[in-house]
Amino acid sequence: MKKVSILTVLVVSLSATTSLFAQSKVEITVKNLQEIKGTVRMAVYSGEGSFMKNSLTSKEVKVTAREVTIIFENVKPGEYAISTYHDIDDNKELNTGFMGIPKEPYGFSNDARGTFGPPSYKEAKFKVEGNSKISISVQ
Repeated sequence: MKKVSILTVLVVSLSATTSLFAQSKVEITVKNLQEIKGTVRMAVYSGEGSFMKNSLTSKEVKVTAREVTIIFENVKPGEYAISTYHDIDDNKELNTGFMGIPKEPYGFSNDARGTFGPPSYKEAKFKVEGNSKISISVQ
């Protein structure tokens, strides 16, 4: 009887600990791709201080349709922001023109838009509390 009680306590403790460190899957669909060529490049940021400077992680996917989906696995609960762009010519950089205005389609989580430059982290941030699906329309 004593062994069963200890085993029960151990199992309950382990399941509680596992839920504290639960990690999620975040699925991001990039929409409004104008050309079916090139690569969509995406970066994830975990705070205001790192936004548009030091990404937590990044991924890329070849464009094969007008929409592409990128999945990030094992995402811890918290707040994040995403930036993405469609690298049409596959030169691994966002082409810009006069005054640094992007020539290739780009976007941010929440479809946030900045006035003169990128949006703020506050405008682009979203919460991850479990598996999530979001979409970003590039322009």
